[in-house]
Amino acid sequence: MTELPAFLDSRVDRLDSYLDEHDLEAVWFARPNSFAWLTGGDNVVDSAGDVGVAAAGYDGDLHIVTDNIEAGRLADEEVPDTFSVEQVQWYESSLAEAVKNTSPTPAAADFDVPGFGTIDASTLRQPLTEADIEVYRELGRDAAEAVESVASQLESGDTEHEVAAALRVGLSARDINAPVVLVGGEERAQQYRHYTPQVAELGGYALLSVTAERSGLCASLTRTVAFDPPEWLDERHEKAATVDVSALEATQRVAREGGTAGDVFSAIQAAYDAVGFEGEWQHHHQGGAAGYAGREWIATPTSDAPVHAPMGYAWNPTVQGAKSEDTVLVTEDGFEVLTSTGEWETREVESADGDLTLDRHDIRHLD
Repeated sequence: MTELPAFLDSRVDRLDSYLDEHDLEAVWFARPNSFAWLTGGDNVVDSAGDVGVAAAGYDGDLHIVTDNIEAGRLADEEVPDTFSVEQVQWYESSLAEAVKNTSPTPAAADFDVPGFGTIDASTLRQPLTEADIEVYRELGRDAAEAVESVASQLESGDTEHEVAAALRVGLSARDINAPVVLVGGEERAQQYRHYTPQVAELGGYALLSVTAERSGLCASLTRTVAFDPPEWLDERHEKAATVDVSALEATQRVAREGGTAGDVFSAIQAAYDAVGFEGEWQHHHQGGAAGYAGREWIATPTSDAPVHAPMGYAWNPTVQGAKSEDTVLVTEDGFEVLTSTGEWETREVESADGDLTLDRHDIRHLD
């Protein structure tokens, strides 16, 4: 194999181990996030599809299989020249058939290829590498900048739809895709945990939540703005932030101990109890590991997903009408909020047991 771009070294090491462990000759990735993880490029033309227009494969060498419509563009603009690009005529073969006819066997793929096994690419994408982390820092900062720029200009009479449109424009201007954009005004943020935007005025306050994607990596964050908020908002925001810090504390501890997502979830449940909202976790998922998916896994009481460090984590605890959420890099010895500009108000928040204090994003009050 020719000399690899730096980010590919760790990818190839993990793939070699995977092939050996599973007695495979090749693995293939056509889902956009895993294609991006392996190649650094984008195989999406129609964002409504689960599978892109090309598959990236590894059999000791690196390959792209696609059709004649996409081959030249992908080679020129999306993938390193370390990958050989093999094409079929668009009218002669499906992507799955082209991969099947190209690949040595036995093989596995992250999409349906006749005769191939399946691969859960999430396990290969964890933990993050240093190259991943550098890209993640830029994405997190840019995503936060886009959201905070919009949030700082809002007025009570703006509609959720208008705010969502502004968020999408702000993110797109920074070369960021937005698979999730939620905007909840005073009425709907209290009613629903997933406040999909409607033609409704914000009213006394608003929650803005996005998942932002670039180069396959995903960063999630929420910001709260207030105009004439209900009296309970500050207290509930504080309690949600307390659960958030408790989740991060538990994440680091469980990663050191080699535990599971279920172990972290136990700490989340205990934190809700400690802040006086026992059972509140039942109304909304609490988040989990973040990386080359909005959530590589979502924690549940019985989840056995391993907890890694270094890894991104986007916990998103809610207390009716309030939410705390950022994407945080958790390492064995620290925490780095990736979705931060340093320009938004923060407050010091203690975990429920008092063993960790972190700065969490606060409510911004607008005139």
